[in-house]
Amino acid sequence: MKKITFLLVLLILASCGVKQTTNRLTSGDYDGAIQSAVSGLRGNKNAKGKQDYVYLLEEAFAKAKERDLRNIETWSKDANPANLEKIFNTYINLNNRQELIRPLLPLKLLNEGRDAIFPMENYSTEIVDSKNALSNYLYTNSKNALKSANKLQARNIVDDLVYLNQINPGFKDVNSLLEEARFKGTDFVHVYTKNETNIMIPVRLQNDLLDFSTYGLNDKWTVYHSNRQQGIVYDFGIILNFREINISPEQIREKEVTQEKQIKDGVKNLVDANGNIVRDSLGNAIKVDKFITVKGTAYQFTQFKACQVTAKVDYIDFNNNQLINAYPLASEFIFEHIYATVRGDRRAFDEQFISYFGRRAVPFPSNEQMVYDTGEDLKMKLKDIISRNRVRR
Repeated sequence: MKKITFLLVLLILASCGVKQTTNRLTSGDYDGAIQSAVSGLRGNKNAKGKQDYVYLLEEAFAKAKERDLRNIETWSKDANPANLEKIFNTYINLNNRQELIRPLLPLKLLNEGRDAIFPMENYSTEIVDSKNALSNYLYTNSKNALKSANKLQARNIVDDLVYLNQINPGFKDVNSLLEEARFKGTDFVHVYTKNETNIMIPVRLQNDLLDFSTYGLNDKWTVYHSNRQQGIVYDFGIILNFREINISPEQIREKEVTQEKQIKDGVKNLVDANGNIVRDSLGNAIKVDKFITVKGTAYQFTQFKACQVTAKVDYIDFNNNQLINAYPLASEFIFEHIYATVRGDRRAFDEQFISYFGRRAVPFPSNEQMVYDTGEDLKMKLKDIISRNRVRR
């Protein structure tokens, strides 16, 4: 019973495959029909149940070949350079189609007592000739167009030259031409800081903020420089304007905290209501935990200093010196150090509070250090602004 069911499933699947191949053939999707037929013939290609695939493959191959050769003839007569890529790709497809079928040959048509017909051609000359014609066109056209190309046009030229390198590696001086096109299509962005506050911005903070090697922002068509380089005309500028820096006074806040709690302090004999010692069955005194109440007063000191930096990120188009956009940027750094002294029993306090008892007052950071310590947050926010707001969309 299981064997019969399995055979029925195979017949249904085969029927669906043949139907799908037929639909593709009749709709003009010849290569889709060929793919389906080749897939259906894998395994026992000469099985009687696979004869439909052989007929369909023979017909699809003939029609696809006839269509492609007719198209090539039309494109060749038109003499339009834009057709060169079509001609080249079509010859490649003609050859690939043959190579797909070749491993299956010969294929028998059992009812007709003959092999299915798949005329194989050598397209090597046509492939080489059409590739050279396309290569010469792409090279000449790109070289001429690059002389007057703007940035966006240069980027399209790069695409053509990359394609040329793929189909014909090492063709003439394509690599140097490609570098020239890439350079011409790249937006160069100068990023720098401007201080509009009355407080000195630490040099090391500016260096950290403008260390773009750690930002990972350069992409295919955008390069960011913090220092202008010779020979480069910058298209855009990104200016980090420091607008305001507020640093709070050094503060020491004092707080008195009194706590008490019960803690375990050894063991004692268990006694009953009359004050008699309670014993176990062996006559031994029963021991219980002994608790005492401890109390202490702590004097907590909090050293506090805060720095807030507000800035603005301006995008400038250097071609017309116009402001493109501006984005606010703010960061805050807080210095806080807590220490404490205790009078009484320190066991009255929890572990976190006890950790303050071992500390002492520390020197407050300088104003310059406070500004510098905002740097990591500023850097992440600046990176986020530039990542989300490219100079050219």
